[in-house]
Amino acid sequence: MAIVYDTCQRDEPRWLPLLQAADPARVLARRDGRAISAAQFLAQVRAVAAELPAAAAAVNLCEDRYAFLVAFCAIVLRGQVNLLPSSRAPQAVDEVMAAHPGCYALGESALDPAPPGYRQLRALGLSPPPDDQAIWPQIPAEQVVAIGYTSGSTGTPAANVKTWGSFHASNAGNLAMLGANVGSRLEIVATVPPQHMYGMEMSVLLPLLGDHSVHTGRPFFPADVAAALADVPSPRVLVTTPVHLRALVESGVTLPPVAAMISATALLPVELARDAERRFGAPLIEVFGSTETCVFASRRPHLEQDWTLYDGARLHPQPDGTLVDAPQLQGPVALADIVSLSAGGRRFRLQGRHADLLEIAGKRASLSDLTRRLLAVPGVHDGVVFQLDDGDALGVHRIAALAVAPGLDEHRILDALRGAIDPLFLPRPLHLVAALPRNETGKLPRAALLELLHGQPRAH
Repeated sequence: MAIVYDTCQRDEPRWLPLLQAADPARVLARRDGRAISAAQFLAQVRAVAAELPAAAAAVNLCEDRYAFLVAFCAIVLRGQVNLLPSSRAPQAVDEVMAAHPGCYALGESALDPAPPGYRQLRALGLSPPPDDQAIWPQIPAEQVVAIGYTSGSTGTPAANVKTWGSFHASNAGNLAMLGANVGSRLEIVATVPPQHMYGMEMSVLLPLLGDHSVHTGRPFFPADVAAALADVPSPRVLVTTPVHLRALVESGVTLPPVAAMISATALLPVELARDAERRFGAPLIEVFGSTETCVFASRRPHLEQDWTLYDGARLHPQPDGTLVDAPQLQGPVALADIVSLSAGGRRFRLQGRHADLLEIAGKRASLSDLTRRLLAVPGVHDGVVFQLDDGDALGVHRIAALAVAPGLDEHRILDALRGAIDPLFLPRPLHLVAALPRNETGKLPRAALLELLHGQPRAH
């Protein structure tokens, strides 16, 4: 079924800036060792926008963060919608394009095979001269500017509509959090893709709508992260994920001084947060949100279990999850997370997820805790415990696990788990694999886990 989105402007629309322009000379991005001002950036956005075809929407496949920023704003300037698939895999792109008939795809590289209607972005090596007399663009707050798709870690990717007004509202919360914890002028280096909503918030909206600058690469390996941080001046902020953070800590790499580290996409183990702060000498701030809600809370996991809500955010616990109210939302959004509130409702503690909780023979456990115990087995480098779809005659669903553990076998891992969990919750089957099918943000799409469990050769 095609997704319907409304880009029509209401009567007397509220207008919001496309980018913060108190100082058009401010550095918005750093690319290939070159500082790019807001005015130079806008000149490139206008040039690209003039070349885009007429359409309602475009799949933004740009991998280079600067190319993504230019394409994103050019698409918005044309009144079109950025479609952000959960991955750049051809099947994921095809599914998004099928849901939006008449759209096209845009990227900075030549693709083979390329999606239908693919257009390659113009070279962005040299900026056109900025027009000092140009009117700074304003966008209607109600204009739909993006549709982000969930990762599929709990099922089929779902579409989430974002207006320019909602992005301004969510960005205000992140700006306030960073201002209170780190500073008002930051140099951002991110390991996450801009298509992911966390990457969108922290590496696209912050430089567009705040007085921050972003390094336009997307470093992956620890040495690349160190090099990218060295390319930007202080104060540096590293936006990353638990998977990347663990690799940085275990690599022994030396990073330039950082003012803070930001993490999301999965809950941080307290031990990892503590090790990262000790190793890199900077506070580690974890932010909480989703593609559906954007970020609405934060905490410093090394020091506190509870999360602090952003101004204007409210939680309403339900038997099977939580309703979220926040300035960026038109109405309450239901999440599967179960919380307990404190401090007059301004703080909360996660108690698990409704779909994460297991009950067998009157006993309870959670998949996240079982995964934590699997990862604590000496020799297990990566792993996940998850529930299968097929139930027995009583409706009880089996528990399975995949583990990356060179030098171990399934029996040794199960023996170690017997001392840590109730035998009812031992994962069977438990398969050893060479690597888990993590996506660009470190998440594990459920379909990929099932495919690996049932159809891929095992590692021994």
